[in-house]
Amino acid sequence: MKLLTSCGVIVEYNPFHNGHRYHVLEARKRSKSDVVVAVMSGNFLQRGEPACMDKWIRAQQALKNGVDLVIELPTVYSVQSADYFADGAVKLLHSLRVDSLCFGTDITGDLDYERFGRFNYENQQLIDEEYQKIKNNGMSYPQQMTSVYRKLFPEWLLDFSSPNHILGMAYAKSNAAYDFPMSLYPVTRQGSGFHDTTFEQQKYASATGIRKLLAEKNIDSLKDVVPFETYFDCLNESIVSWVDFWPFLKYKIQTTSVAELSQIYQMSEGLEYRLKEYINGATGLDDFIKKIKSKRYTRTRLQRLCVYLLLNLTQQEVQTVWENPYLRILGFNSIGQQFLKQQKKIINKPLITNVNQKNTKLMDVDIKAGLVYSNAVHDSQDFYRKPIVID
Repeated sequence: MKLLTSCGVIVEYNPFHNGHRYHVLEARKRSKSDVVVAVMSGNFLQRGEPACMDKWIRAQQALKNGVDLVIELPTVYSVQSADYFADGAVKLLHSLRVDSLCFGTDITGDLDYERFGRFNYENQQLIDEEYQKIKNNGMSYPQQMTSVYRKLFPEWLLDFSSPNHILGMAYAKSNAAYDFPMSLYPVTRQGSGFHDTTFEQQKYASATGIRKLLAEKNIDSLKDVVPFETYFDCLNESIVSWVDFWPFLKYKIQTTSVAELSQIYQMSEGLEYRLKEYINGATGLDDFIKKIKSKRYTRTRLQRLCVYLLLNLTQQEVQTVWENPYLRILGFNSIGQQFLKQQKKIINKPLITNVNQKNTKLMDVDIKAGLVYSNAVHDSQDFYRKPIVID
């Protein structure tokens, strides 16, 4: 029997839209793969936000629009800066022995991502040394990294201001560290830009613009920019945002001592005092972030910290997951199921199809994240849930 070839995509689908469907189709087409494997963030996302719909709904949207297998990206990986996010997701794809990786990019010029990955891997010590020289100069991390690369390797003309491009470079760096790297296939973004909120007369819209319409309850405007399944879910499912969790976050900060706050993952340089100082007068998350923001910390960095606070996440919990990775299956179709059977003997990580006593220790953080998220959707996110099966 012919072995199935595979292409991975690393995604959030917040929610799944036409641009995502284009990406899936291009991944299969460019890599000439039989199977598309999506490593998808669970209920909390990379920019420090709750997903607008829960992971099960988003996994089903993906499976009905070209994806064959959906693996959950654990919370400890998904709510991270680009490098850690990429390291976690690429690690899971390599655990499944996926052949290639297809990702979106905002740049239209030529950049050999595989060559960049190798180049970066070979020069990592030099890059780290230069970063240490400027890391406390008051610039944000993206600005610092742009400065480092332009000083050391001006011929690359790298820019760390574009979110998808940053992730693409992070995937390339992570992938190059493996003995047998995946083939890389970048796909240029179609239609609206990453942060665009308008998309009149367009087939492709940004997820940011779609979420803005969801917040405004302007669902009819989504008909042309999302698949039917997503449109149906937008009409019928709970739409989640930070508004749902702000009271919990405020309570957490107000009732936790400075000493206890200091134990939260990535609470550094006295941030706990700043949180305490401004929490009582804050009217919502946006107002709170504006009050505590500084040149050193981007909005995204602070939003991620708010998720860590919401989940009461500690350094030890994060370290445990990094040292004990696993593959949580959210759903598959018949091709995805066949691929899992084919790869099962060579997968060297625990393969989890449902939460039980044997694996709860591994999944402590994801279970906690699911319980917190269920306060907004009033539905079990982990216990008693089996993978979605699409015929």
